[in-house]
Amino acid sequence: MPHTPLPDRRDWKTAWAALRRLLRNGDDTEQVFVIMRALNAGNGRHNLAQLLKTVEGGEMAFRREELADRLSDPAYIASFAPGTVGAAYREFLRETGYSAMGLAEVSNLDKAEVPMPHPYAWFGRRIRDTHDIWHVLNGYKADETLGEACLVAFSYAQVGGLGWAFIAVGAAIKSLIITKSSLFARAVWEGYARGRRAAWLAGEDYHALLNEPLAAARARLGLRSAPLYARAQQQLGAFASYASLKPA
Repeated sequence: MPHTPLPDRRDWKTAWAALRRLLRNGDDTEQVFVIMRALNAGNGRHNLAQLLKTVEGGEMAFRREELADRLSDPAYIASFAPGTVGAAYREFLRETGYSAMGLAEVSNLDKAEVPMPHPYAWFGRRIRDTHDIWHVLNGYKADETLGEACLVAFSYAQVGGLGWAFIAVGAAIKSLIITKSSLFARAVWEGYARGRRAAWLAGEDYHALLNEPLAAARARLGLRSAPLYARAQQQLGAFASYASLKPA
């Protein structure tokens, strides 16, 4: 049987076209995954190696649980006590209408019936499935351009992958052109700096984390406040929302 090598080349042309579509319409989430596929070649190898450096991480990799399945179980989501990360995540899902399985479906660019059975691909799905939990932990809103841009910058600092950086830089440049202010871009840089300082979220036991008090989890993980993000939210008004990225 012939062997199929993993992709190891970056496709800048595809990434650039997808970024332009994403910056025109921030609700076009599929373009995020197009960019990730185009630019994150080889990223899984590095991150899986880091996960395997601990006994706990090795156990997670051995089990290879698909978190989207668990995070889409209504009974599981309803089980979290008030004040926990899980309770905040539950409220996030209620407010936004998002779901882990919905994100999984959008990311399935090939419309494959089963996920790719490879450890690197599994790690990528782990990052995808916990993306909204990272929103909750950081306090970045998901239904605004600013919150997403700050989180992708944070994600680049945490797990690498040029796709994250490409999106963050693209949004920051557009903000400079439209607002004539550096505040949005500085909030994005703050997100990157926060990601560099924080503990490695990809290595967390998410079942334990979801049951942890939110304030305690943020303190343990080194997730300090984001004053530039709060200031940009307040001062930039409409530009901070997705409305400014949609076609006129």
